[in-house]
Amino acid sequence: MSVAAEDLTGQGLIPEGLFRRLRARISKENVVSLEYAGQIMDQALAFLAACARTSRPLAPSETVDIGWHTFILHTHEYAEFCERISGGFIHHVPNDSDETGDVRPVDMMRRTTDAIRAAGFVVDDPLWFTGAAKCAKCSQCKNGCTDDPPPSPARS
Repeated sequence: MSVAAEDLTGQGLIPEGLFRRLRARISKENVVSLEYAGQIMDQALAFLAACARTSRPLAPSETVDIGWHTFILHTHEYAEFCERISGGFIHHVPNDSDETGDVRPVDMMRRTTDAIRAAGFVVDDPLWFTGAAKCAKCSQCKNGCTDDPPPSPARS
């Protein structure tokens, strides 16, 4: 049986035990259901995989950023994940201003979700486009900008 690209999920990128721990932490710290916390973590992982495959700046929604923040706290697992999917560390560079350059927040979310789909992952649109004006506070290491070079292509 073959799996269609649209069937890929971020959750499949990490061991199930780690996914459960991250999901539980999101649920507890944000007072959300385990199901919703799992959706957040799944999309954060898909976002990071997309970051590893493009040189264009991408940004998570505020909701998806919760998953990224949670994963970063597990430094050993996060570093190993980054090395495996991108060949190097995927830095989290907060954008302390409300500016997203020449890109409107909703367009940044569209660019990001397009990149996730292009990488073969399912996109949970409500996590990206609900309150899209509150997005792009962080990026995947400003990939493609001058302050942090893009990660090396994933090793085969």
